[in-house]
Amino acid sequence: MANTQFILETDSLSKAFGGFRAVDNVSLKVRENTIHAVIGPNGAGKTTLFNLLTKFLQPTSGRITFKGRDITGMASADIARLGVVRSFQISAVFDGLTAFENVRVALARPLGKSFHFWRSIRSLSSLEKEADALLDAVGLSDFAETRAADLPYGRKRALEIATTLALEPELLLLDEPMAGLGTEDIDGIAALIRSVAKDRTVVMVEHNLSVVADLSDRITVLQRGQVLAEGDYASVSQDQRVIDAYLGGGNA
Repeated sequence: MANTQFILETDSLSKAFGGFRAVDNVSLKVRENTIHAVIGPNGAGKTTLFNLLTKFLQPTSGRITFKGRDITGMASADIARLGVVRSFQISAVFDGLTAFENVRVALARPLGKSFHFWRSIRSLSSLEKEADALLDAVGLSDFAETRAADLPYGRKRALEIATTLALEPELLLLDEPMAGLGTEDIDGIAALIRSVAKDRTVVMVEHNLSVVADLSDRITVLQRGQVLAEGDYASVSQDQRVIDAYLGGGNA
C-alpha cells in the first residue's frame, strides 16, 4: 500500500484479570484504508483486544491512539462519535421494524433525532433517499419492507452492516463477521466487506482463514495475549510459530 499513515495504534496495551494477562504488551499499527485481521487460537486474547480497542474494557496499562489522538481514557460512545464503530455490537437492529426503518433510525442518530421514529414519521422523511442508498449498497433493496426478524441470517448481517455504515465510521471493527453464516452467505458478506472497505479502514477478528486470506492486507496473530507474528497472509501462514500455535493446532 502506498499510504503509510497509521489510523489506529496501540502501545504496550495490556489487560489483566487478577493475575491473568489476557492481553500482554500488544503494540499494533493499522494502516489507513486497509483491512487488518486479528487471528489466533481460542483464548489468544482476540476478544479482549477488541473490547479494549472499542472501550468496552479499560486497559490495565498501555495506550491507544486514533488518528494521532489518545483515546485510551475515552468511553465507547465518545470514540464512536469520532468515527470508531464496532459492528454487530453498537449497531441497533430492531426486529419489529423493517430493514428500511432500521436504517432510517440509524441515520437519525448522528443528527440527534434518535427517538423521532416514534414521534412522527414525517420528521425522518429527509433521510429516506439516504436509507434507500444504504440498503442498495448492502444488497437489501428487495428486502426494504421486510421485518428484520424475518430476514435470513446472512441478510440480517448485511442489515447490521448498513446500520453501522449509517454512523459514517472511518474505522470499522468487525467482530467475527462470518460467525454463524452458511457457506452460501459467506461470499456475499465477504464481498460486502471488501466493498465498504474501499473508503474506510477495517479491523476484523475472524476465524475463517479462507476469508482472512482473501480479504486481509495485513494480519496480526495473537497467542496467549501477545503478538506472535504479523504480516501478509503468505508470510504468517508460512511462519513455523504460527503453524505450531494456530494453523497446525486445528483451532479455527
